[in-house]
Amino acid sequence: MSQPTYAAKPNPSKAAEAGLTARVQAVMAEYPTLILVVVLVILFLATGGIEPNYLSVSGVRNTLLQAAPLGILAGAQTILLLTGGIDLSITMIATASAYVAANQSPNGALIAVLFGLTVGLIAGSANGVGVAVFRVNPLIMTLAMAGILLGLFTAWTQTILQGSTRVHELLRMAGGGAFFDNRIPYSVVVWAVVAVILIWLLRRSGWGRLIYAIGDNEVAVRLAGVRVWQVRISAYMVAGVLGSIGGILLAGRTGAVDLQLANAFLLPSIAAVVIGGTSTFGGVGGYTGTILGALILSVLNSMLTFLNAGQAIQQMVYGAIVLALAWGYAGLTRRG
Repeated sequence: MSQPTYAAKPNPSKAAEAGLTARVQAVMAEYPTLILVVVLVILFLATGGIEPNYLSVSGVRNTLLQAAPLGILAGAQTILLLTGGIDLSITMIATASAYVAANQSPNGALIAVLFGLTVGLIAGSANGVGVAVFRVNPLIMTLAMAGILLGLFTAWTQTILQGSTRVHELLRMAGGGAFFDNRIPYSVVVWAVVAVILIWLLRRSGWGRLIYAIGDNEVAVRLAGVRVWQVRISAYMVAGVLGSIGGILLAGRTGAVDLQLANAFLLPSIAAVVIGGTSTFGGVGGYTGTILGALILSVLNSMLTFLNAGQAIQQMVYGAIVLALAWGYAGLTRRG
């Protein structure tokens, strides 16, 4: 004689929890930018509660001075993460470009900038060729490039670049100066121009559509007749130039260069992209979110500074943010 079966009783608490989780995921998917803005405002007000002077023109200006080079370096990572790649050499490219710009500063600001951008173009092209043509893993290729640049410039600072530590006055003004009664940093204007160009390229140009398509399904793009290797090389070239711009602005902000100039920006440049919603698997995201991510990290950095947290604690926080958000976005992608 068969045993009677009983239907499991529904658990109201679990059902409510599942419903709340589904609603939160729906809001995150539909209004990601709004959520980032809310987080930014909350962090800003919390930092102002810790240090009241932060809620002033000078406090906002200092945050923007830090956010501008970070946002530009994060722009490079955004392009590459959209293709499924990454650049671990971006901060070394920034440092190398700053050194060359300082070396050429006696010849004028324009020459210094052009030579600095050339460094990024060459290093980015080498990364692109290694990844796209020789099929080297982006992590390995860009890590090796960082080591090569570090070795070269460590030797050159003792020889051909010896004494090249001061940048041109115009570059110092661009990196650390401000206008409109010392309220709006020049570096923010540079960042705004870069942001407009990047957003247009990614949203409106054929190149941007290919960047997304390669990150989403490289095989399908290749079967459609697109020369994927060319697009990848161009992406790393653009990333290298953005790294140079960020490095030159950093050198202008500090007024001098050294081999540790941009080292602390590597993890934040990736964290800003992940906070902004760009998938580490490629094909999903955009630079608008990265801008908000860079601003959030800059405000968070100010908060940690006011709390007397050292550089080690800040790097730990950035690493935890990357891990948590990468895990969260991966979970949302699987459920989607």
